[in-house]
Amino acid sequence: MMQQYFALKREAEGCLLFYRMGDFFELFFDDARQAAAILDIALTSRGEHDGEPVAMCGVPVHAAEGYLARLIKAGCRVAIAEQVETPEEAKKRGGYKALVAREIVRFVTAGTLTEEALLEPRRANVLAAVCELRGTIGIAACDISTGRMELEECTPESAGAALARLGASELVAPEEWDAAPEAAVARPRHDFASDEGEARLKSLHGVATLDGFGNFTRAMLAAAGGLVAYLDHVGRGTLPFLQPPVARTGHATMAMDEATRSSLEILSSQQGGRAGSLIAAVDRCVTGAGARQLADDLGAPLLDRSAIEARLALVHWLHDDPLLRADLRGVLRALPDIGRALGRIVAGRGSPRDLGQIRDGLAEARRIRDFLSAKPDRPALLEALLPAMGGHGALVDLLQRALVPSPPTERSQGSFIAQGYDAALDELREISGNARRAIAALEGRYRAETGIAALKIKHNGVLGYFIEVPAKHGDILMAADSGFTHRQTMAGAVRFNSLGLHEEAGRIAEAGGHALAAEEAHFEDLTARVVEARLLIADTAAALARIDVAAGQAERAAEGGWCRPQITDDNSLAIEAGRHPVVEAALTSSGGKSGARTGSGERFVANDCVLSPDDRLWLIGGPNMGGKSTFLRQNALIVVLAQAGGYVPADRATIGLVDKLFSRVGASDNLARGRSTFMVEMVETAAILAQAGERSFVVLDEVGRGTSTYDGLALAWAVVEAVHSGNKSRCLFATHYHELSRLAESCEALSLHHVRAREWRGELVLLHELADGPADRSYGLAVAKLAGVPKAVVTRARSVLDRLEQARSETGGIAAGLGDLPLFAAAASAVHDERVDPVRQQLDLLDVDALSPREALEMLYSLKRLTTEREP
Repeated sequence: MMQQYFALKREAEGCLLFYRMGDFFELFFDDARQAAAILDIALTSRGEHDGEPVAMCGVPVHAAEGYLARLIKAGCRVAIAEQVETPEEAKKRGGYKALVAREIVRFVTAGTLTEEALLEPRRANVLAAVCELRGTIGIAACDISTGRMELEECTPESAGAALARLGASELVAPEEWDAAPEAAVARPRHDFASDEGEARLKSLHGVATLDGFGNFTRAMLAAAGGLVAYLDHVGRGTLPFLQPPVARTGHATMAMDEATRSSLEILSSQQGGRAGSLIAAVDRCVTGAGARQLADDLGAPLLDRSAIEARLALVHWLHDDPLLRADLRGVLRALPDIGRALGRIVAGRGSPRDLGQIRDGLAEARRIRDFLSAKPDRPALLEALLPAMGGHGALVDLLQRALVPSPPTERSQGSFIAQGYDAALDELREISGNARRAIAALEGRYRAETGIAALKIKHNGVLGYFIEVPAKHGDILMAADSGFTHRQTMAGAVRFNSLGLHEEAGRIAEAGGHALAAEEAHFEDLTARVVEARLLIADTAAALARIDVAAGQAERAAEGGWCRPQITDDNSLAIEAGRHPVVEAALTSSGGKSGARTGSGERFVANDCVLSPDDRLWLIGGPNMGGKSTFLRQNALIVVLAQAGGYVPADRATIGLVDKLFSRVGASDNLARGRSTFMVEMVETAAILAQAGERSFVVLDEVGRGTSTYDGLALAWAVVEAVHSGNKSRCLFATHYHELSRLAESCEALSLHHVRAREWRGELVLLHELADGPADRSYGLAVAKLAGVPKAVVTRARSVLDRLEQARSETGGIAAGLGDLPLFAAAASAVHDERVDPVRQQLDLLDVDALSPREALEMLYSLKRLTTEREP
């Protein structure tokens, strides 16, 4: 057995090996240790190998999916080694001690899942392949659960942004490629040959040329070759459902790099979950397919104005008719996920339940088409979607006649073909049913003949049908002339057989076996019919998802009082009373009106943002926690929502198309790459300066804060100048460096703004309002106090600040120019003198209100002694 195991383990190529032994999948050696730790199951041993116990653990076959899900989530890949013959067949082949043959029938990896229990309903599961060909990067991506496939070519510099958009669960790349992403699975280089990729796609779709699908470059085809070869490998020669590939160009969608997606938390929060992300705040889809389509829309906002307007028109149509929208969403809510059911069927992993979902989904699609076709003034996008939703009448009628109303997940037990569909099958079932009735009659006859009222005819999977009587009556049936044959003696019962029972059981088994074979044949036939219509069914699933997205967007807009944005081709950006969709949603749920800023009932304060060619760079100051970062992010998210084709959280919005969006708001260490917070900040800033252009939108927060005051201010100064005069992007730049306000004198398209705050009776009041002009100060000490910094520390800091500001006023300060920044040097001696003054130290630490009369008197004596000690 170990020889067989080691051969299969070599074939598994680094995957955990699930080795089938009876009703369990067993794991051995290091596989067992790793799996036991992840799954928190018992680690045992079985026999020895090279003098050492063989570590072993196992999971039941019937519950394997749940364990697989946990292993895949932990980053493992699993090879499934199944028994491909029965023990009886093994004995016939090789004798009594012959080992049952096993083969790896499938690899289970993060990007190749189709099982419903292993997939997140509202998240696409993308597998991607990436390679380099003659200086360009080819990317092929698919979601095999629905068959969607796209190919893309990009430059090495933009490859990271393209892969970030895909958010692939698994990535494959050629082996020995130095530029391969860190987490990619290495595959043979010859899999990534462009001519082989082209041949594979032609064969897969049965065409002589790919021209009908699009214009594909050699780099795209090379990546496609690697992707299909990997799918062929993990499926052991059985390819999943793949729709014809779609060519994606970098000019069709807004570019966003990985740092921007992370900063804006579009599809996941920075903590890694869906909660707190943009999609969590706006998703009102009632189907999993709709939620997946919405995620794709938000991850790749459009650059085609007409396509954006088409989406917006459909949202507008549904937004303005609440009754229509409610009725439509009610029907959509009941839809099964026909896209993923189709994926399982085409991949050979389908079930009767999947066929039932195809039947019900297509029938409801036809109902939705008829319902919407009767409505007037339908938008153009809806007109384009409706034909895909009604062309399956013959298939739906077939499946409705063939299947029971609620087909089971397992087909091995039958009972999923409807009565009346197959007369021969009905007859077999009748024979089986009559035989069961005959057994019940036989039980009654035997009771009467033997006088044993407790006699029963039972059935189990080992013995089949048998007669059982209590042990005290066993002797009656043991008699030689009783007509009963002894089979088994239990603690409290004795089991027998009889000729009559054997005959009836044989009729049941024969009829049942034929019935199961007939149902299996029908399943294969129905599956083939669905596979034939797979492309039309996929189109129906896509149309339903798009309608669900539009209805969900309309619902979200109605909930929040959002507006339809106006899309233009110029470089304007005018947002009136804009709001942050995630903050507003979170704080609305905590009890505030229209979104509360803090969750305590305080309302969310909306702000305007108006950028134009003459005023395209806003320099924004103000205190921490005052709302600068929220303001920056909300405008970027409004742009994303608008170009994704949805309404936006504002009273009015005019969006000049943004080709590239950059957000550098907040940063953290990336220790895995050896980068400090400041290094991460500089890498992200460098990418912005190298890639942003006049049609881009950039939001930058606190550039330069991770280094010394002089370096940080100098960098911030230079970055503002570069964005203003070099990139000429639309930009919101938040900073605490008041000295940058001097740039307004030399940068004609720069204007000064600040978030308002006031101190009232010693307390900081954050107003969250954006106002024109520079900030008067940063309120850093007030924020520190609000955060709970000890009062003595805040008092000491205020004293030091007063000294520093006095020194700055005496020397002209940093604002005098970058060539003369004597702020700390001028004040160093004064601060030093203050630090060594023990009387001042005592006074600074003194909380007068907290002193009792006795403590106050003692403090005066102590200060008097200190004063006396200082006298010469």
